[in-house]
Amino acid sequence: MKHLILYFSLIGIFFMNSQNKKSRDAGHSDTWQQQRERMVKTQIIRRGVKDPRVLAALRRVPRHKFVPVNEQKSAYEDSPLPIGYHQTISQPYIVAYMTEALQLTGEDKVLEIGTGSGYQAAVLAECARQVVTIEIVEPLCDRARKLLEDMDYKNITVYCRDGYSGCAELAPFDRIILTAAPPEIPEPLLDQLNTGGILIAPVGVYYQELVLLQKNDDGSLSRKKLIPVRFVPMTGKVQK
Repeated sequence: MKHLILYFSLIGIFFMNSQNKKSRDAGHSDTWQQQRERMVKTQIIRRGVKDPRVLAALRRVPRHKFVPVNEQKSAYEDSPLPIGYHQTISQPYIVAYMTEALQLTGEDKVLEIGTGSGYQAAVLAECARQVVTIEIVEPLCDRARKLLEDMDYKNITVYCRDGYSGCAELAPFDRIILTAAPPEIPEPLLDQLNTGGILIAPVGVYYQELVLLQKNDDGSLSRKKLIPVRFVPMTGKVQK
């Protein structure tokens, strides 16, 4: 009898501990979700971003998973964060602003130059049909690829190489986004932009502006300056 009482007591303790752990995990998950919701309301919507696809993507994508563990507490704050190798994850508002400026339809093929943490690629993948993303820093590229695969993003392809030449084998692209700043936009990227397509990029060295280009039917480019920004410089061939 004593053995039976001890057995059922242990079962009860195990069950209570399991339930408590589930509660803690659920609470932690809710906390991240609450932080995402607050981020969207206070940082994104208040600054004028309205695209429902973009807002939904920012509510879904767990930004804290794309930053180092020691930075996770700041993942949903209104600022860029270091991700190692002298690179950063962009401020949430800038991610939202650039994504909205691309005017994604859900059927687009998008090229991203500068995978970094993989967060921008994940946001794009929520809004587009296919995302091709290129990262020159191999450890960052490998880390982002594994994370995106673990998160089951089947519409993202990650390449580890210099983004200067784009991805001619999969061109043309309906949308192109650069998340590192070149002095001027590389010509191969302009060539790989589809007719009617949109390219957005930070451009400049000491002073940077976010620039939006659209390719017209005759192959010419319409250019519009958006806002001043500060991005890490694009590296590789573009610096030569």
